[in-house]
Amino acid sequence: MSPLKSNAAGMPSVRKYPKNWRWGLLFILPWLLGFCVLQAYPLVMSLYYSFTDFSILSEGKWVGPENYIKLFTKDKYFVKSFLLTFKYALMSVPMKLIMALIVAMILNMRLKGINLFRTIYYLPSIMGGSVAISILWRFMFMKEGMLNKFLGVLRIPAVNWLGDPDIALVTISLLVIWQFGSSMVLFLAGLKNVPTELYEAAEVDGATKWVQFWRITFPMLTPVVFFNLIMQIIHALQEFTSAFIITNGGPNHGTYLMGVKIYEDAFKNLKMGYASASSWVMFVAILLITLLVFRSSSAWVFYNDGGMD
Repeated sequence: MSPLKSNAAGMPSVRKYPKNWRWGLLFILPWLLGFCVLQAYPLVMSLYYSFTDFSILSEGKWVGPENYIKLFTKDKYFVKSFLLTFKYALMSVPMKLIMALIVAMILNMRLKGINLFRTIYYLPSIMGGSVAISILWRFMFMKEGMLNKFLGVLRIPAVNWLGDPDIALVTISLLVIWQFGSSMVLFLAGLKNVPTELYEAAEVDGATKWVQFWRITFPMLTPVVFFNLIMQIIHALQEFTSAFIITNGGPNHGTYLMGVKIYEDAFKNLKMGYASASSWVMFVAILLITLLVFRSSSAWVFYNDGGMD
């Protein structure tokens, strides 16, 4: 049906809505209700609470920007936790993407039973974010854990995986790196879309596998790299489960990520307004980093039409 119809003067007019727009609204109504109740309303209320002295047990009192000022001037753990979270992201995100790409290239080979291997390598992404796996990780890396016992068999000194602040941050990063399945699947899909004719032409010209990777494979995968990078940065900067379950923010606040700090401020110290302020500072930081990556994409993201973003 054409969206145009004639009015009384004989001039065409535009129909504002399709005839059956109510059915469309009815179909998306469950999503709209879920978005408004579970996302939009909590988001707006958290912004309001960030300007109040609100706790779960009492009504909030408007304090203006006091919570934000206190974060940067009086809270000795905020800046440390903020920087530690970015350090964690810098450690985990590149290694996770590198592992995902390497495994995707291996699984892109024509090998017998390759579908089984693809399923096996994806399993950690299904289980990795659970509390049970975090508990298992803690038992594996504790001082008398399985990993140190294995090192003892090889006559290698035991490592204090969870007792040293610097090593503990690496330990919880390993859990996230182990969950590379979702990124791997996207890389694998991108590899399937690279035209084989490009590799055939490169081989005729005498290009080595390394040259083929940097001149063909990686440029063709940059849109996938861009998407994975954005998603993994956002996920890493919101990390909570591994730092809370495995080390509880320790030792010596060595894994005291922002997710753990916000949780303790809100539910342990009952400072819901103060925790909301921390959340909004983190939200703005994630937004700025995401925008920075988007702005940089024009210099390194290539598309199949030969153009750049």
